[in-house]
Amino acid sequence: MTGARVDARAWGWRYASRLAWAARGLDLAVEPGERILLSGLSGSGKSTLLHALAGVLGGADEGEEEGQLAVDGADPRAIRGRAGLVLQDPDTQAVMHRVGDDVAFGCENLGVPRAETWRRVREALALVGLDVGLDHSTSALSGGQKQRLALAGALAMRPGLLLLDEPTANLDPDGVGEVRDAVRRVADETGATLVIVEHRADVWRGVIDREVRLGDAAPDAAGFDAGAPLARPGETLLAAEGLRVGRTRGVAVAGPVDLEIRAGEVTGITGPNGAGKSTLGRTLAGLLPAVGGSVVASDALRGGAGADPFRWSSRQLLTRIGTVLQSPDHQLLARTVRGELEVGPRALRLSADEVAARSDDLLARMRLDRLSRAHPHTLSGGEKRRLTVAAMLATRPRVCVLDEPTFGQDPRTWREMVDVIGALARAGSAVVAITHDRDLLRATGAREIALEAA
Repeated sequence: MTGARVDARAWGWRYASRLAWAARGLDLAVEPGERILLSGLSGSGKSTLLHALAGVLGGADEGEEEGQLAVDGADPRAIRGRAGLVLQDPDTQAVMHRVGDDVAFGCENLGVPRAETWRRVREALALVGLDVGLDHSTSALSGGQKQRLALAGALAMRPGLLLLDEPTANLDPDGVGEVRDAVRRVADETGATLVIVEHRADVWRGVIDREVRLGDAAPDAAGFDAGAPLARPGETLLAAEGLRVGRTRGVAVAGPVDLEIRAGEVTGITGPNGAGKSTLGRTLAGLLPAVGGSVVASDALRGGAGADPFRWSSRQLLTRIGTVLQSPDHQLLARTVRGELEVGPRALRLSADEVAARSDDLLARMRLDRLSRAHPHTLSGGEKRRLTVAAMLATRPRVCVLDEPTFGQDPRTWREMVDVIGALARAGSAVVAITHDRDLLRATGAREIALEAA
């Protein structure tokens, strides 16, 4: 394995469904074996560049390209396998049920002989420090383990260029350390060129050689003031008693938990990856049945519906409990950004004028107005997160359950997201934030519910 060279000269890319360019006028040279951190505001083209370098952007039917982009002097599409790409969300990267098969997948697609493939699989797993059996279930891995699994799968293809797109975004502090240390070890031992997209540059100090910023300079989030302090919490809207949660009937992954979700308060649910935070959030939101114990909505919240939110219809949920899932792609439904914001209000049968007014307001508040006609799946990770939050807010629910609401945000949009959460609580909504972001908890004065490892 030898490090690859990257050259970009006035390079740009515009998706076929977009008027604005995702990236444009980029000049960049990365020497073989160099390690760079790629930063910039949300939507500045960081992920687009990584996908282009990996050769997976597609051809002229998928977008328009200008300038030149080369890996080792060649079009990245012509030398697939020279670059290995590790994406943001570890849950979306495992393609096989067993660890060994997952790591072998890329090699098999490149036509590597069987004996050589399995030698590479074992070598890659050892290099990233993932000490589990080849038959171990990929679904049983923690978030940090899944990210190291994805890294091993990329390494097994022997790339000269490793591309990491916010690889620690959804991980707890231990998982962040695991992935960072694994990447450092890989870079030291293989000499591969490394390009990391990350908003948290401090995590990678000591690993990278230099930082490259795309687009405008990002403002500093230090000293951020979240606004007026929240008032005293109001009435209880949701109560859980002896609650056990899980995604398989009869199998609990967390609990028992006793808690109250109160109007005018931010409740932060924290804990290590695999502790059941997202499952608890979905159960409180009425998307999963309780495995044990109960979730009861107050009279003020249910307004004539039953006591158990899981028994409510989708329309009943819309104005009562809104949910933003951890992976934005799992809840994008429409063909345009504006259409996404209109799904909920239209389901409530609001007037066309009211639907338009709500959409216009949220497009402006979430800095999505210039993207109103874009296809949601062409947005950056941070833009998708803001879109899913906006779509939830469009129906004005009393309880908002947000899974990693600050995921993929630059300092400016992070502050704006904190503003949104604080404003919701001050207006009397109850906010549940499932997060690893300690700064978010501090900025919103959240009451913390910490789950232990399962």
